[in-house]
Amino acid sequence: MTLIAFGINHKTAPVELREKIAFSPDAIVSALASLSTTTGAQEAVIVSTCNRTEIYAKIENGEKQGLINWLADFHKVDAAFLTKNSYFHEHQDAVIHIMRVASGLDSLMLGEPQILGQIKQAYIDAKNSGVISSNFERLFQHTFAVAKKVRTETDIGANAVSVAYASVQLAKHIFSSLENSRVLLIGAGETIELVAKHLAEQNVKSLTVANRTLARAESIAKPLGARVLTLAQIPQHLKEADIVISSTASQLPILGKGLVESALKERRHKPMFLVDLAVPRDIEAEVGQLDDAYLYTVDDLQQIVEKNLANRHDAALQADGMILLQAQQYFQWKQSQRSIDVLKNFRDQSIAQKDQLVGRALNQLADGKDASMVLVELANKLTNSLIHAPTKALKKAANEQDDGMIEILKDALGLETNNQS
Repeated sequence: MTLIAFGINHKTAPVELREKIAFSPDAIVSALASLSTTTGAQEAVIVSTCNRTEIYAKIENGEKQGLINWLADFHKVDAAFLTKNSYFHEHQDAVIHIMRVASGLDSLMLGEPQILGQIKQAYIDAKNSGVISSNFERLFQHTFAVAKKVRTETDIGANAVSVAYASVQLAKHIFSSLENSRVLLIGAGETIELVAKHLAEQNVKSLTVANRTLARAESIAKPLGARVLTLAQIPQHLKEADIVISSTASQLPILGKGLVESALKERRHKPMFLVDLAVPRDIEAEVGQLDDAYLYTVDDLQQIVEKNLANRHDAALQADGMILLQAQQYFQWKQSQRSIDVLKNFRDQSIAQKDQLVGRALNQLADGKDASMVLVELANKLTNSLIHAPTKALKKAANEQDDGMIEILKDALGLETNNQS
């Protein structure tokens, strides 16, 4: 049986194909059953996210085409097109790939943490479906431990690599704790939505979302217990904000120097931290000239992100070294299991031979045959039975003049040769 990691991701396949072969949560159970029945996979896990669909399976003789045909048929896509955009990893390469994916090293955003939870859920689904046994149990538990080790012992997830996250982290550095800070978000696009989620993770209790249309602002604000404003209401409430983060599609600035200056006076010059993530700018550059206003633009944050990405790439190299070592340890365990299986088979076979011959001898004694003759026959047959396979192996090694194998067999059989001078 061969361990296979097969699939497509954001690096190999267009979004049109990724959408077509994605598995909904409701389809996973039936898909696992179909995969096992159709391909004969002994163990299998299906991972499906917005950026990848992967199948980890133990299949006979590494039968790749069966997996491709099954996936293509299940989602009604062209098998040749799927083959062109997919990848296969076998044996140790498959183990390394699984560990890299779980550690966030193969993600669109290097080091992102969500993938580990997604793989854990995929493993649980497979286990509940009965397609996990001892090998995959050991592999995935080891993988989860490796991913945790990578995240705790490297900086793979320590630094912000999106401007949304970087803006929140920068605010955290300035205000130490954000829990008691009052935050105004201007805009309601994807960037502001992501900023809002990061702020919620920092337990911000006072959050306001201002947008041209209230309905869109409410879709972000409601799940977080935030309040909403229209853009026209900002001048009345700007003085309340300790932190302002803006990202709109406006062609003209939302906040001018005069408006911010007035708000600072009403705040009795208590500092205000402003982040402008918009292009064109939402906040006039002159705001940065005010003594108590600390203005950062998307360019400032991009420099932070690029530096942090470089740090993550350095961490990824360190993580790859850790994963290679851990994959080797997993295969050492696999090898030890094979040794145990060989020893068990040898012992079981020897006992079966003994039982068969003893049973024959007991029958002969029951029939009244001379006991000494039965005993001698038993000893001869048992000896011949036990030495048959080693004798055959020694003859083969001798015929092939394989001195190395002869030495291994001598050592295994406890043989000593007296050297004659």
